[in-house]
Amino acid sequence: MPRFYFNVISGAATVADLEGTELVSLEDARLEAVQDARALMSQAVLSGRDISGRKIHICDEEGAVLLVVPFIETIKRSE
Repeated sequence: MPRFYFNVISGAATVADLEGTELVSLEDARLEAVQDARALMSQAVLSGRDISGRKIHICDEEGAVLLVVPFIETIKRSE
């Protein structure tokens, strides 16, 4: 199974995922990133902070960015 790394990007700062996670597919990695972003945003909201401008870079074992998941795009808008 491939190993994916979920690096959180905030402006010029990066929080690197040094361990990674083995998942079946890039789609599974995208779903994991969405869950992670939502969890981080919910914690931030409870602290009164807005981190919706951050994003997660999903990378492969060589460090190549395979997909970018903006936090703001993980929120379901209700009308």
